[in-house]
Amino acid sequence: MIQLYFLSILCNGLGGYILFARNNDEGEETADTIEKNVPFSLNTPTFHLVLGILCAVTGILKLLSPTLDGILILGDLIPSATGIIAGILLIFGIYRQDISAAPENPSVLDRLGVSLLRFRRAVGFGLIVVAFLHFLFPQALFI
Repeated sequence: MIQLYFLSILCNGLGGYILFARNNDEGEETADTIEKNVPFSLNTPTFHLVLGILCAVTGILKLLSPTLDGILILGDLIPSATGIIAGILLIFGIYRQDISAAPENPSVLDRLGVSLLRFRRAVGFGLIVVAFLHFLFPQALFI
């Protein structure tokens, strides 16, 4: 479906930008952003939550329906997997911001999420690259 193709590129690009532009846990931005020209901020927790849910749902739906007449799973495997990972990182980032203090006995999920958030810049860059390649080559076997 062309709609899911567009949503995948949009979600992966925006999610990659948000994950790549965040420098540290305090939310400082690393580069001048486009937020000065738009009436809303891309750095609000509500936007991150909605984008995270949309990324994860779009990634799951892209696994179920190919973009064009391609192979069902392999054709959109990388864009859908990166969308699911972006959704998890964005949602878990909101969860970590809502916790006022680090728990004394962190669970396995907390430790896994913290270790994944360490690589958010690399994942963000990867999301941008995948979104760009998916835009240029819609019928490629693995992209």
